[in-house]
Amino acid sequence: MSARMHLAVFQTRSVAGDDATAFATIARILASAAAAGAGMVVFPELYLPGYNQPVLHAEQAQQQGGAWEQRLSDLCRKAGCGLTIGWAERAGETVYNAASCFDATGRKLAHYRKVQLFGPMERASFQPGDRLCDFDLGGIRAGLLICYDVEFAEHVRALSERGVELLLVPTANPAGFDNVSNVIVPARACETAMTIAYANYCGSDAGLRFGGLSTLVGPDGNVMARAGTGETLLIADLSATSDIDPAHLSTQNTDRRRVD
Repeated sequence: MSARMHLAVFQTRSVAGDDATAFATIARILASAAAAGAGMVVFPELYLPGYNQPVLHAEQAQQQGGAWEQRLSDLCRKAGCGLTIGWAERAGETVYNAASCFDATGRKLAHYRKVQLFGPMERASFQPGDRLCDFDLGGIRAGLLICYDVEFAEHVRALSERGVELLLVPTANPAGFDNVSNVIVPARACETAMTIAYANYCGSDAGLRFGGLSTLVGPDGNVMARAGTGETLLIADLSATSDIDPAHLSTQNTDRRRVD
């Protein structure tokens, strides 16, 4: 990855519907990340209005271009830092588990609806999305997935075949599923020679405890930065991945044989 960018991943607690706290936290972290040289911060899944909040998903979900997105855009422009964040999106009578990416000028670069809904709460609250998402991020081909999506090799492979080099993944991975951070995400990165940013919650939300362990993994599958189980802002220089010996990167995309 030749483009120069410092990328941040923010691990934090759920705000559980408290918009004032949510937007104050977003403003604070964008400013901190920008001061540290980061051009983009990835927040967790459904940060607005909170993950384990099915009543709030129905009551507070907003349309694209609504007040949440306007405020997020304004905060990015003010801080001079991009933002990728999960939120509950309403489209008519349908609600989606969605994520949007804004650049440092506040311009919306991409929007994605989670394809692989996880568990009874998500399946009751949301409809699944039906398409993948890739876009240009400062000269880097980037993609969006949400939580459970990244556990499906097929989706990561499909984005890789579109030329995606950087995958941004807001997540809400519960405690007890540490292998997602420790094994699956590094494996997906290694299989596809892709850098993956995986932003989880810590603490708990309405009785659901999260596992933390947010991570940034390079295209060789090696961890560039990893959180523990508390609030953490991770920052990594993505240009460092250009120093990786190409002989250590997977060539599965070109080597894979199609068989019946």
